[in-house]
Amino acid sequence: MCAIEYYTYDDYVKWEGNWELINGIPLAMSPAPMITHQAIAGEIFYELRSSSNDCDECLTLSEVDYKVNDDTILRPDIVLTCNETNDAYLTKAPEIVVEVISPSTAKRDEKYKFEIYEKEKVKYYILVYPNDLIAKIYKLDAKEYDKQGDFTTESYTFEESSCKASVNFERVFKKFRKK
Repeated sequence: MCAIEYYTYDDYVKWEGNWELINGIPLAMSPAPMITHQAIAGEIFYELRSSSNDCDECLTLSEVDYKVNDDTILRPDIVLTCNETNDAYLTKAPEIVVEVISPSTAKRDEKYKFEIYEKEKVKYYILVYPNDLIAKIYKLDAKEYDKQGDFTTESYTFEESSCKASVNFERVFKKFRKK
């Protein structure tokens, strides 16, 4: 019988390249995302950062490690986190997590990370589909995510975040709409 190798944060920090670790199993991140993926992530980052700029206890970050526990380290595309005290990685659930979907990581984002973020009580989870120019927003209601809707041209205010951040999806997707 062949044993499956099991890794922890101590192993993870020694690896070269971009990885995530879920339940002790290393998962390689995709090569650098496509330009549209990066640009949309940048627009969402800007929207969250601009709308929460007056809120001193919150930070908008991209590509930061979120150490869920010793054998699960995720690297969301964008987070809004509040009152974080650790400099090396996030130690508690961000208030908002955004994942811009790539075909190679869609299942991971839609299923595995969805379940982890829900269990860890991330207040809002946003899945962004750059090919379709749509964002699906989920809000934690008690113990599970409730879909708030599919957003293409609408704005959404995260009423239950400490900073009441917002995203205007008309502005986010504007440059990418076919004329």
